[in-house]
Amino acid sequence: MSTATTTTAERAAVHTSAHSLWRNKAVRTVFYHLMVAGFGIVMLYPILWLFASSFKGRAEIWTNVSSLIPQQFTLENYVNGWRGFGGISFTTFYANSFIYAGIGTLLAVLASALVAYGFARIQFSGRRFWFACMLATLMLPVQVQIIPQYIVFSQLGWINTFYPLLLPRIGGQAFFIFMIMQFIRGIPRDLDEAAEMDGCGRGGIFFRIILPQITPALITAAIFSFYWTWEDFLTPLIYLNAPRLYTVSLALRAFADPSGTTDWGAIFAMSSLSLAPVFAIFVFFQRFLVEGISTTGLKG
Repeated sequence: MSTATTTTAERAAVHTSAHSLWRNKAVRTVFYHLMVAGFGIVMLYPILWLFASSFKGRAEIWTNVSSLIPQQFTLENYVNGWRGFGGISFTTFYANSFIYAGIGTLLAVLASALVAYGFARIQFSGRRFWFACMLATLMLPVQVQIIPQYIVFSQLGWINTFYPLLLPRIGGQAFFIFMIMQFIRGIPRDLDEAAEMDGCGRGGIFFRIILPQITPALITAAIFSFYWTWEDFLTPLIYLNAPRLYTVSLALRAFADPSGTTDWGAIFAMSSLSLAPVFAIFVFFQRFLVEGISTTGLKG
C-alpha cells in the first residue's frame, strides 16, 4: 500500500514539475515575442511616420506629429515631389539612380567573382601577398580613396560624368571578393579536375562549373551592392555637379531650401518612393540573401 502511495505521489510530482516547466517555457516564449515585437515597432516607427506624413497636408505634418493617420488624406505631396525642380522631374533622378546602382552592381559582382575565382583556384606567384593587400583595402576609409581618385578623374576630364562612379568597380570590391572566395572554397576540386579532363580551360571551368554553383553568393553580393549604391550620397555629391545627372539621394538634398520654405511633404513623399526598390528587392530575394549569408559563413 505504501509503495502504491509513493508511486502515485511521484507521478503527481513529475506531472506538476512538467506542468510548471511548460508554463515557464510558455511565459518565456510570450515574453520573448513581446520584446521582439516591441523592438520591431521602435525600429519601424520612423519609416511608418515618414510614409504616413507623405499623405498629410503641409500644415498637418508638424501639427499632427504623434498620429500616423492623416486627418486629411492627400496625394499632393507625391504630385509636387515627382514634378522635381528646375524643370527636371524625378523620372530623371530615378533613371540616374538605376543606371548607377544597376550597372555598378553588375560590374562589381562580376569582377569580384572573377577575382575570387583566381584567389581560390589558381596558384600564382605572390598570391598570398596580393590577397593580403586586397584585405588591407577593407580597412581604408572611403574618404582616403576619394582624394587620389578625384585627382585622376579630374585630369582625365571625367568630372560630372558617371565614369568615376562606375569604373572603380571594374576591379571588384574586397568584401565581395572575400565572401565569394569563401563560397568557392567549399566547392569540391574534383569538379574542376573532371572538367579539365573533358577539355575545359580556366574560362570554361569558371562559367560552366563555378558560376552556377555560387549563385546564392552572387545574389547576396548583388543585393548588398545595390543597397549600398542606391543609398550612396558622398560619391555622387563629389563627382556630379549638373542637376540633370543627380541621383535620388542628391535630388532629395536639393529639395531642402535653407534660404526659403522647404516642401517637407514632397521630400517625405519622394523619400518613401526611394525605399520602394530596396524593399522590393528584399522581399523577392530574401531567400537567396539568407542562404547566401549562412552558406558563405559555413564554407571555407
